[in-house]
Amino acid sequence: MCGIVGYIGKSDGTNVIVEGLKRLEYRGYDSAGVAMIGRDGRISVVRCEGKIKELEARLAASPLAGTIGIGHTRWATHGAPSDHNAHPHRSGPFAVVHNGIIENYADLKEELLGKGYEFTSETDTEVIVRLLEDEWKQCGSYEESVRRTLRRLRGSYALVFLNEESPDLLVGARQESPLILGVGKDAFYFASDIPAILHHTRDVVLLDDGDVVFVNRTGYRVESLDGTERQPDVTVIDWNPIAAEKAGYKHFMQKEIFEQPRAIVDTLRSVLDVNREVLRFSDLNLDASLVHKLRKVFLVACGTSYHACLVGKYLLEGLCRIPVEVDLASEFRYRKPLLDDQSLLIVVSQSGETADTRAALKEGLERGAHCRAIVNVVGSSLARMAHGVLYTHAGPEIGVASTKAFTTQVVAFYLLALHWARTSGTISDPEFSEHLRELLALPRKLEEVLDRADVLRDWAREFLKVEHFLYLGRGILYPIALEGALKLKEISYIHAEGYAAGEMKHGPIALIDENMPVVVLAQKGELYEKMLSNVQEVRARGGRVLAIVEGEQDPRLGESTWQFPVPETSPWLAPVVFSIPLQLLAYHVADLRGTDVDQPRNLAKSVTVE
Repeated sequence: MCGIVGYIGKSDGTNVIVEGLKRLEYRGYDSAGVAMIGRDGRISVVRCEGKIKELEARLAASPLAGTIGIGHTRWATHGAPSDHNAHPHRSGPFAVVHNGIIENYADLKEELLGKGYEFTSETDTEVIVRLLEDEWKQCGSYEESVRRTLRRLRGSYALVFLNEESPDLLVGARQESPLILGVGKDAFYFASDIPAILHHTRDVVLLDDGDVVFVNRTGYRVESLDGTERQPDVTVIDWNPIAAEKAGYKHFMQKEIFEQPRAIVDTLRSVLDVNREVLRFSDLNLDASLVHKLRKVFLVACGTSYHACLVGKYLLEGLCRIPVEVDLASEFRYRKPLLDDQSLLIVVSQSGETADTRAALKEGLERGAHCRAIVNVVGSSLARMAHGVLYTHAGPEIGVASTKAFTTQVVAFYLLALHWARTSGTISDPEFSEHLRELLALPRKLEEVLDRADVLRDWAREFLKVEHFLYLGRGILYPIALEGALKLKEISYIHAEGYAAGEMKHGPIALIDENMPVVVLAQKGELYEKMLSNVQEVRARGGRVLAIVEGEQDPRLGESTWQFPVPETSPWLAPVVFSIPLQLLAYHVADLRGTDVDQPRNLAKSVTVE
């Protein structure tokens, strides 16, 4: 989950690398460092524990100069955050930055210790650069020593190497961890993610597992580990660089909450021909013959994307009448799922690089399932591995706590369910048209909620010092109760739990008293009166109720209940509408408590290790 930047060109490489690291700090912020080859042809390294601002202070005291270099911002796996565990790591003439986990590092380290190499860190990364030096001493060729080193590594990696003996050559390699090559005018850039280089180029080579890239000042060459050269396409990224900036908001998360109407419009535009009422999924590869063949759907993801899958289950089963299972990606392949050629596996990930989700997709491919991905990042690993892909169009999401990526995933599931239902005949054409009308009205309804964001700040001010929250939802809003609780936990560090409201009597009710606020998602419909009963059960035990209620405020919820009305919408789209106030509540609580909203402790944006 670390962030990597590499640069070779004509500009001051230190500034390019540090600015790129700032845009990748959501991937890790335990420590950071930069290595540059200076005018004297020697590598100099500055690194430290802490965030990028700590690195900038070190660089101000010990400046680096050069036009070729590498940088890193770390999320700790092997070894606690510290100066000596920070990247880049050095050995002999080499320096390296690394994202991933080397599973056989202990064996390699023991071997190298036996040869007299000394280690100064606890990381698996230092093993890589020591091994590279050892291979180089044996074969004498830089390029061959890189290949020999990579062949001996077992696990995941994105790597970029510097070498004093080849001061005009930058080498990158990828295996199950994200790494891209940006192609600019008179410059080339390695990065873990697109935002790091958007200000310099939109032309990107999306590297595959097993790729090794040799970059000099005039061009690049992509090879496999056996030296076979390939000619990858250059992808043009259409994200606006300004979208990766705060644009006047206090935090990225706040900005991304307010971007949701636009993100949903962009996701709709990508597939919906409004005039003809036609959905076109150019990359999904899910035609009528396959729809009629399928007998079961598996939805697999992690974290917030898992909650989107839970909503997707309601949508696909309710509209398409096909059985759906939802699994956490970290558990999926270990239970030996019963997949076959009548199964559809859909994996969901904002980044398209989540390690557990990649492993789940690999399991599905090996077992003969039809595999699709819902991702936000074009050309990401999941998008390329799957048989088809449905892209959300949230744009870059920098805040670690997902907001617009989640709601666009829910909208993507709704679009998929409508396509499937119309293809299979489980909804009529008039019903399909009504669903589209509701979808087109959704962004405006979200704007109505966002216009009253200050009300949620008042709620946050009242409850920011409590230590526990309970979230209750029913039906399709049960996953939103889980998601609301997760948001609060992630960024405010307040303990929160989401429950299906009908389960409150089976345990959670024992916790309710005047110190336990209960957030209730009160959707109108067949379950509304049951939710009113749940509210009375909470109030009878002294609990303080905060109700997100559809339509107008309802006196039946009780005079002491805090109520936040949201616009009425289709029952299928209620998860999106109800998500916004929960995101705002979590954001304002965290902001008022003074936590690091965009970079909450111990978390990183893209979990690229198991």
